[in-house]
Amino acid sequence: MCKLSAAAALALVAAAQLAALTNAFLSSPSFSASTWRSPQSSFAPAAQRQHQRYGARRPRSVSPLCMAADFYQTLGVGRTADVKDIKSAYRKLAREFHPDVNPNGEEKFKEINRAYEVLSDPEMRQRYDQFGEAGLKGGMGGGPGGMGDVDLSDIFDSFFGGGMRGGRGGGARSRAPVRGDDLRVDLDLDFKTACFGSEEKVRIRHLETCDTCTGSGAKPGAKVSTCDQCGGQGVVIQVQRTPLGAFQTQTSCPVCRGSGQRVEEYCGTCGGRGLVETAKQVKVKIPAGVDTGTKLRVRNEGDAAKGAPSGDLYVFLNVKSHPTFTRKGSDIYADKTISYLDAILGNDAVRVDVVDGEVEIKVPPGTQPSTVLRIRGKGAPVLGGREGERGDHYVTVKVDLPKSVSDEERKLLEKLSGLKGSAADNKKKRGSIGFGLFNK
Repeated sequence: MCKLSAAAALALVAAAQLAALTNAFLSSPSFSASTWRSPQSSFAPAAQRQHQRYGARRPRSVSPLCMAADFYQTLGVGRTADVKDIKSAYRKLAREFHPDVNPNGEEKFKEINRAYEVLSDPEMRQRYDQFGEAGLKGGMGGGPGGMGDVDLSDIFDSFFGGGMRGGRGGGARSRAPVRGDDLRVDLDLDFKTACFGSEEKVRIRHLETCDTCTGSGAKPGAKVSTCDQCGGQGVVIQVQRTPLGAFQTQTSCPVCRGSGQRVEEYCGTCGGRGLVETAKQVKVKIPAGVDTGTKLRVRNEGDAAKGAPSGDLYVFLNVKSHPTFTRKGSDIYADKTISYLDAILGNDAVRVDVVDGEVEIKVPPGTQPSTVLRIRGKGAPVLGGREGERGDHYVTVKVDLPKSVSDEERKLLEKLSGLKGSAADNKKKRGSIGFGLFNK
């Protein structure tokens, strides 16, 4: 184990920060935008794809400096906060995330305690402000400045996450296969289909394993061997020499492009990628009770990936409007126009359209306009509910008042009006029951 004095260790930390930033840039998407692509490749530019990448994973080459926790953010205080503010923020968060109060807050509680331990100690806080968590590594109480001797491996692990060291002590760790991208497609449904479900087909374009080379990227019969450059690891160690020593960074192998294999001749179908873009129809089961905004997942119908599972297909639903029905959750709403006689006298058999047919309802005598009647269990099925569970259908009553009546109808209405009292009283009351509408 190599040990350094405190002064040398701090200088080494600064150099390691520079090396880490350099590594992040070299492996960033902007740097690797010119990655080799065979002219025979069948991959269309992303803008020409007919589907959308859904929740695509960000590149793994994140700067190691951004991976460490920010103790100030953890406590929700600024970098100029005094001890009193830090203690107040700590107490508030500790009460909120204590495992006895919040069973899911154990990890957060540990982070809060670690942040408070550092920021509440002036000496530790000073080192943290200068050098980040790397400044806290090693013996806290020994040597000048409290740093003591620092293990070089701790510094590298702090910045590179471990597993980055090569040479005699071990080799570079190969990158784990990355799962294929998830895809998104939007699907319009009519009102009734959304209520009762169906099986629909959606057309997508996704990446599939190349049938010609079965995903190897090599022309059938071509020799495939372990890459000499990276030894089959898919990554190489780059050594950067400085006055303080040599620093190592890990990047994708430029020879095998991260595959770990060297191919004598690439597949003519996929251009060596092992994947081809294919158009396909996918069956999607629509459960009863879905609504606009419902998201369905079809497993393994996203993009394929070399040596890793395929991504998933996410189907986002949009329900078309209905000419007479509106829907709120599992309940359906509609208007029903009835005659003024049915409103006055009532009717035990008024026929009403519902989402799955027609039913008869009872309109009680004296029903007023805008009265809402409920038909139980005739709404939409409840998504994820019990078998046969449905919402209700609500009917808002509209009363049809004729603009004119026949002479015979007028006589009958006037006779009915006469039964209600004197002629003077009748004249006052006609406006309240609508008979004034029939005056000639």
